Amino acid sequence: MRIGVAATPEVAIPTLDWLLQTDHEVALIITQPDKPSGRGRVLKQSVVADWADLHTIAVVKPLSPKDLIGKIADLDCIITIGYGVLLPQEILDLPKYGFINLHFSLLPAYRGAAPAQRALQNGEVVTGVTVFQLEKGMDTGPIYSQLSVAVDPSWRSVELLSILSQHGPSVIEEALTMIEEGVAPKPQSGSPSLAPKITKEEARLDFSKTAQELVNAVRAFTYDPGAWCLWKTEPFKVTSALVSREKRIEVGQVVVLDNSVLVGCAKDSTIELLTVVPSGKREMSAIEWARGARLVGGERLG
Repeated sequence: MRIGVAATPEVAIPTLDWLLQTDHEVALIITQPDKPSGRGRVLKQSVVADWADLHTIAVVKPLSPKDLIGKIADLDCIITIGYGVLLPQEILDLPKYGFINLHFSLLPAYRGAAPAQRALQNGEVVTGVTVFQLEKGMDTGPIYSQLSVAVDPSWRSVELLSILSQHGPSVIEEALTMIEEGVAPKPQSGSPSLAPKITKEEARLDFSKTAQELVNAVRAFTYDPGAWCLWKTEPFKVTSALVSREKRIEVGQVVVLDNSVLVGCAKDSTIELLTVVPSGKREMSAIEWARGARLVGGERLG
């Protein structure tokens, strides 16, 4: 088939690489417009646009979905992967077989922009990937293929998304084969749940919650937007943590015990900080930070 891919983030790359090895023609890449990046706010294109340039594949960066009119009607199918734009039905109907989406959850669970992150936040032990036919609703279209993935308790969103993206080719292959053979997708069944985009304020760690809730938050929000709190009025990110067996530390208080950096949480629970990013510094081990911070006792994160 003559394929287009509408994608923006790095999680699309495994599927894009796989498509090049198939009999399908990757005829067009659709990605979001260049955005300011870094301290200099220099315009930078998406990693998917970089990939397209590397493989000399045509790229469009529409400012509006209507900009796609006249550019995609000659395609058989368009695959979307984290494109980040809701498309109206008039656009979805332009390719011969419409649009299909690679979504990082087992739909109808976790419809929305942050399915993998929300799964970790809620402590899910199984998630997966789904390919479905796009329609005007939010991730409500009928399903072509799904694959379940057990969640390792050490995975953060960065690791989970990487693992899920590696499963993209197999479910996309199944979906494209079904389309070629005229097999219709099946309506979603089960209780839906939502996975809205994560705001920076939501990613702020609240030590009045339990240690398990905080560990889940760190796993979910690392590295984007980043789980954070305040250390002496400055932003302080926690990038990995564990639930500790230690007890009786006051909520928010930082204690160093046997080369472990511990923080008290709700219900007499304790979190152990493993890696952190102090304001204006690189990521480092929590104990390295604590030694440099020269704690005297009684300090708190908040």
